[in-house]
Amino acid sequence: MTEEKLAFFVHAPAYRSGREESEIKSILKRGGLSLIWAVLMAIPTWPQGSYADLANKSLEDLMNIQVTSVSKKEQKLSRTAAAIFVITAEDIRRSGATSIPDVMRIVPGLDVGQINGSTWAISARGFNQQFSNKLLVMIDGRVVYTSLFAGVLWDNISDFPVEDIARIEVIRGPGGTIWGANAVDGVINILTKESAETRGGLVVAQGGNIDQESGMIQYGGELKKGTDYRVYTKYFNRTNLLDLNGQNGEDGWHQLRGGFRVDSVLSSRDSLMVEGDVTTGREGELGFVLPSITSPGYLAESEQINIANGSVESVWKHVYSPRSDTSLQVSFDRDKRDDPQNPEARDTLDFDFQHHIALGGRQDFVWGLGYRYTTDLILGSLTVSENPPSSTHQIFDGFLQDEIALVPNRLYLTGGMKLEHNDYSGFEIMPSVRLAWAPSASQMFWIAVSRALRAPSRYDTNLVLNIGNIGTSASPDVLRLYGNPQYQDERLLAYEAGYRTALGSHVSVDLATYYDDYNNLQTTEPGTPFVEATPAPAHVVFPLIYENLMYGAAYGLEIAANVKLTDRWTLAPGYAFEEIHMHTAPASQDTQTGPFVEGAAPHQSAQLRTHFDLSKTLASDASAYYVGRLTNQGPLPSVTIPGYTRLDLGLTWKPLERISFSLVGQDLLHDHHLEFEDVNGALQSSQIKRSGYAKVTWRF
Repeated sequence: MTEEKLAFFVHAPAYRSGREESEIKSILKRGGLSLIWAVLMAIPTWPQGSYADLANKSLEDLMNIQVTSVSKKEQKLSRTAAAIFVITAEDIRRSGATSIPDVMRIVPGLDVGQINGSTWAISARGFNQQFSNKLLVMIDGRVVYTSLFAGVLWDNISDFPVEDIARIEVIRGPGGTIWGANAVDGVINILTKESAETRGGLVVAQGGNIDQESGMIQYGGELKKGTDYRVYTKYFNRTNLLDLNGQNGEDGWHQLRGGFRVDSVLSSRDSLMVEGDVTTGREGELGFVLPSITSPGYLAESEQINIANGSVESVWKHVYSPRSDTSLQVSFDRDKRDDPQNPEARDTLDFDFQHHIALGGRQDFVWGLGYRYTTDLILGSLTVSENPPSSTHQIFDGFLQDEIALVPNRLYLTGGMKLEHNDYSGFEIMPSVRLAWAPSASQMFWIAVSRALRAPSRYDTNLVLNIGNIGTSASPDVLRLYGNPQYQDERLLAYEAGYRTALGSHVSVDLATYYDDYNNLQTTEPGTPFVEATPAPAHVVFPLIYENLMYGAAYGLEIAANVKLTDRWTLAPGYAFEEIHMHTAPASQDTQTGPFVEGAAPHQSAQLRTHFDLSKTLASDASAYYVGRLTNQGPLPSVTIPGYTRLDLGLTWKPLERISFSLVGQDLLHDHHLEFEDVNGALQSSQIKRSGYAKVTWRF
């Protein structure tokens, strides 16, 4: 339930029992197959007709996809001065992924670890954990992170219909100048298809050994001239995984989702989009509970959590001229989570206005204003609570960015700044400067310097977590973690450089390097003990308090490539390297958080995806992902999670234009293995099992 690794979990005997490092290592085994061999074994050797639309496009065309997440305006991918990776609808279909987190494995430099059946740890460029708080995630520009810990509850969006996604834009590196605080190490923007692209009916039915039953029904059409719509409902049921001892992990999950989208052309200058969804479900986990104030540590307990949330968003766009346009985005989210230890209800209201103006022949200017209002009620328990249990917070912000063509079609300079005010730390300034040089139409070099901030959250400032009795039952001494109302921003100064090129119509390469200088990071420090009478019996509290006493640096390299070997065979390799070094200030007594952060992301990871058209109606796909080992994890500082290779294979048959059948196997090299260890005191990790499913898709 905390935000970084806490040394005091070593003192929790119920958590430690049966989970020593040697036991974990005996469960986990490397696949024993190399990444390249695993993928190429899945490639047939006979060529026939073409299957996919994108196969007929050159890689140079794909490099010129329009993206919007870097500057809040459309610009070509090949001219973007940022480490951005675009996941297309075709990439999603070919991956065989059935959830948003699994789709994210495609991106080099993005760390994805599944913790249990409904929980993931996802981050960019390090700092990975269940409550990752330096990655901003959006759906159509609507922010989906929670102010509770400034991160994403992935179970809220993991089952979003992948069939309705147009593309996912993933920025590795800071995006604070445009998106504000918490866009520190990355931004993910999930962009959905317009309603006109999904006219007609869609039925999807799927069944397998883990995702046992899943189905979706969708229908779209034209309400009137200029107005299109779609509505859908989706359900899935996921069975339990294995706990660390190979027993039932009690983390099964079922969920029902429904939603809609309406796109209207109001006039020759105005358009309006309105979309929304509602979700209800129940998920299980092996959580940890402190039974009484005299208990020496946490006890494992099977928990069932009911979740219900809904959202609605509207975007109005007005075009004044070909050189000037505005947009106004308004969204409302309601989330309810009946966690037995920490039940939460939250409402969030967002306004975002922006104005894009082309000035003269060489300047492209964007400015905007934003406002966020969030209110919550968190009832808590003896184990964990928030003080106060209810709070209301506001964020005001404004930004401006100017792109100047120093040499038209060759050299571009972009400068911008975000000014933001929040109730925790006051005013924040996040500037950036980016330079892009295109010596030819097929290649581009870029450099960037950016400042980003991670604003405090409810956990940082208001958390109360009882850890256990470190004294005796007659004279208890309670170890307790507190948030710090004086907690400050976490700060990043990032230096980035990159290169993109298309080598003819067959090979494209995207390379990015970075050096990140962090300051004011979170540590856990001892406070002054005091006596407390309630809850009985009277006891001495030994407090641990969040402070900003860690600093350090991270540097790395990310490479993504696309290779079109023939019209029927494509390869997409990727690789990422990262090194993180953390240090604490002389006043700090925290010896655990630094090593945990350094070891929570793999030093090396790699991907290799391939697609092959067997015929006009039959296609095969294979994806292999290598993830290096994680160190200094778990309740003991010496726990190591071995690296692993994941292999996914898929076969799709499309006998008719409107119907297709798929067989997909996932994580085929292991019967089960551990991907990530939760050390936040919220739940026990599960082992991810080999899985497979069959799927039929019918469009009418």
